[in-house]
Amino acid sequence: SKALERVLRKNTKENLWLYVLRIIRSKPVHAYTLRQEIQKKFGFKPGNVTAYRVLYSLKREGMVIKTSNGRRKIYKITEKGRKELNKAVKFYKRLVQSLQ
Repeated sequence: SKALERVLRKNTKENLWLYVLRIIRSKPVHAYTLRQEIQKKFGFKPGNVTAYRVLYSLKREGMVIKTSNGRRKIYKITEKGRKELNKAVKFYKRLVQSLQ
């Protein structure tokens, strides 16, 4: 249904930062592997440009940092990123409980 499609879109692609932080919390990643990791773990694949845009926004907001591993750039979650992700997870847990 259109209503369910809207819920799925708003809780996946439109809140991509949650998924990006969750992936990076598990292990530092290269930007180009992020989309595949999201698809593997969460079952949807964000657009290439969208994933990069979200990653750069998270970096600007201090939720991830970029480090170098030779010529490769690796993104790691910061303490601020962990806190924001935890707040979002708590919000969703409360929401699910109230909807049941």
